[in-house]
Amino acid sequence: MIAKLTGLLDDTGADWAVIDVAGVGYLVHCSAKTLAAIGVRGDTVALFTDLQVSENDLRLIGFASGAERDWFRLLTGVQGVGSKVALAILSALSTEELQRACGAGDAAMVARAQGVGPKLAGRIVNELKDKAGGLPTAPGAVSVAPPGSVSADAMSALQNLGFKPQVAATAVAAATSELGDHAALNDLVRVALKRAAG
Repeated sequence: MIAKLTGLLDDTGADWAVIDVAGVGYLVHCSAKTLAAIGVRGDTVALFTDLQVSENDLRLIGFASGAERDWFRLLTGVQGVGSKVALAILSALSTEELQRACGAGDAAMVARAQGVGPKLAGRIVNELKDKAGGLPTAPGAVSVAPPGSVSADAMSALQNLGFKPQVAATAVAAATSELGDHAALNDLVRVALKRAAG
């Protein structure tokens, strides 16, 4: 099985990229978030991959992080979720947001993805809520907060205090979930510190 590709980004489309590995171009289907993260044509890229085999198709799926690949595998394990729907969900939601939605039973958040109706979103949330806490969201969780945002500043503060990026990201995500998206930096850091230390 092909687990990872490292090569030059040769071309991209709406939901795919071609990675040139030693002269061989691999067509890799990706989420919008992965495509945005891998750079521009000519850049050296490394993608985690999953090979989907069906009766009449071989499809290589690419991910910017191992966490995104783990979530893809979880999603495609849910009845009615194929690779296209899973990629649509991962295009609409970060791994952190997906983890939060499943953990909180928030089917409406999952239903924001193109092609995901309320019924399917409910099934996804119900089947994955017990598994949501066990999956890492990094490095996706670290890159979710836009630079200059309160969440990014809070993560930076925790890292400056010696916490690892994944611990800081998880703690800030939990604090944001508890306090809401418009929490003040001081409050966010205070609650995140309790979560990280606990």
